[in-house]
Amino acid sequence: MMSLGVITCRVAVATGLRFFSTTATTASALVSEAVLSNVAKGFGDQVGASRANLSYWLRVPLIHGGSVRNSSTISVEQKEKQDVSADSSVGGNNDGKGPVSYWGIEPAKIMKPDGTEWTWNCFRPWETYQANLSIDLNKHHAPATNLDRMAYWTVKILRWPTDIFFQRRYGCRAMMLETVAAVPGMVAGLILHLKSLRRFEHSGGWIKALVEEAENERMHLMTFMEVSHPRWYERALVIAVQGVFFNAYFLGYLMSPKFAHRMVGYLEEEAIHSYTEFLKELDKGNIENVPAPAIAIDYWQLPAGSTLRDVVMVVRADEAHHRDVNHFASDIHYEGRELREAAAPIDYH
Repeated sequence: MMSLGVITCRVAVATGLRFFSTTATTASALVSEAVLSNVAKGFGDQVGASRANLSYWLRVPLIHGGSVRNSSTISVEQKEKQDVSADSSVGGNNDGKGPVSYWGIEPAKIMKPDGTEWTWNCFRPWETYQANLSIDLNKHHAPATNLDRMAYWTVKILRWPTDIFFQRRYGCRAMMLETVAAVPGMVAGLILHLKSLRRFEHSGGWIKALVEEAENERMHLMTFMEVSHPRWYERALVIAVQGVFFNAYFLGYLMSPKFAHRMVGYLEEEAIHSYTEFLKELDKGNIENVPAPAIAIDYWQLPAGSTLRDVVMVVRADEAHHRDVNHFASDIHYEGRELREAAAPIDYH
């Protein structure tokens, strides 16, 4: 008796059916949903609240007569033509339009509302936001236990050599601060990720929240790199500090998550203080209030003509939110619960 699979194959051959990959189409749908989600959250003020306006942001290139299909299904002759075209272009690109992929992956072309192309590959329009500048900057967690006091004084001790090294060079200070501040979220997210895999359980959204925090801190660094260019010895210092801090925080989180999150909460309180001093120097004219970098304008949805002062304001607000998240996480552990038992503050920048 002929199997169903054989019958299906013969019917396919007889009818000349072709099977197309829907990978790119699915990616387009997922991105569209992401944009629609942000439209619902208020992001649509810039890109429009209707589905029609999504064309501003996402334009997936259509290939092969308007259909999107995996290039692995292309005939050998067509594939050879693509390979020749790829070899004849610089860096394997096809006339500057992007690499030819055997797997049929075509990067989406994203456009701004003004018709210009989105230039950033490190983040997308639906990942941008407007910082909440109304957050309370003066909140402070008074150390209540020995573990709290240990976390508090650890941060104070770490601040002492930083004050000596950077003095009032707040641009370089901010750059160094962000190379350290972007580590805890990634480490904590990694540990929770592995824990979730071992225990076959959800994380309550905390993996995403903590990695999101690390990515946000990294964007702070990418912004200040445009303003302050580190010297060679400052780059060397970053390598040394990151090597020590990453391993120390990793071990500290394994031993006591409540201590690790509390320490980051105090670290963010110090960051708020540092950025407040940065603003004072800008207002006094001791630091030039240069135009805001283009990456900052797009990432925080700042208006055209924004300055360095506006950037410091939104970065300081971000640090205040990270302060709240980490003190909240520590409080959960102090109550004898695990993070997954409380909803994570996702998108709480």
